Parts: sequence; C-alpha cells; structure tokens
Amino acid sequence: MAKDTKELKAEKTEAKTESADATYYEAVGRRRESTARVRLYVTKDTVTFGATPVKKGDMIVNNKPAETYFASDVYKKMYLEPFRTTNSLGRFAVNVKTRGGGLKGQLGSVILGISRALEKVDKDKFRPILKKRGFLSRDSRIKQRRKAGFAGKARAKKQSPKR
Repeated sequence: MAKDTKELKAEKTEAKTESADATYYEAVGRRRESTARVRLYVTKDTVTFGATPVKKGDMIVNNKPAETYFASDVYKKMYLEPFRTTNSLGRFAVNVKTRGGGLKGQLGSVILGISRALEKVDKDKFRPILKKRGFLSRDSRIKQRRKAGFAGKARAKKQSPKR
C-alpha cells in the first residue's frame, strides 16, 4: 500500500513539472557549494513547468524567470553566453533547478550545466566551440576545511603573547 501511494505522488509531481510530449537534454553543473540541474527542452511551441507555460527561448530558474532570479544585466549576459557561442539562442525552453551556495556560485553552476547539456545536443559540433571558450571546465576551487589547532578559520593563526 505504501509503495502505491509513493508511486502516485511521483506521477503527480512529474505531471506537474513538465509536459509528457516534450523531449529534453539534462546535465548537472557544479561550482563551490552550489549545484544546478539544467534541462533543455526541444519543443515546437510551449512546455509547462508547474503552472507556468514556457515558450522557446525562455529560461526558468527555481520556478522564477531567469531575469528576476539573476537580476543583473551582467549575469544575463553570462548565462546566455553558451547559447550565443553555439548559435542556439532561442532554440530551447530551459528549466533550471539550483541549490546551495550563493548567487555567483549558482550562476557558475548554471553556466556549466547549460554547456554540458548543449554538448549532449550535438557533441561533434558544439563540444570544440564550448571547450575552446572554457565553458566545459569545472572550477574545482572550494572552501578550505578548518584545521584543528588554528584560530577558528582554515588559515588563521592563534595570537602569540607579547612577552
């Protein structure tokens, strides 16, 4: 009985989040503490994410339009750059779920996720272009762990007495 209710709940959430006829390419991008799951939908007209209908060329990040989630014009230019580089601007409806980290870390993970998903669309054509521009390399810099015996931070030293 418990399995049946879980399966029903899973089916309901799937029906809410996307159209059944839409095909998509999915990829994951990571940066510092943030992770982004990106889906590029190949559709002729619109795809519905929850209650929001989304047409080609639109991007939804955590159930908000990308223009409001990443409010700055500089950020908009950054997350659209993989599409501009591959001449696929306005070709996909994009749904992104991102969590963890701050806004800039999330932006970096979204860019990597978009680039990896575009690579899955046409590997022979898009991979060399994206690789040359540096969109497929993951920035592996993360917060350094705290060491025992230090003054609370990773590199801070305890103060020594004057005499």
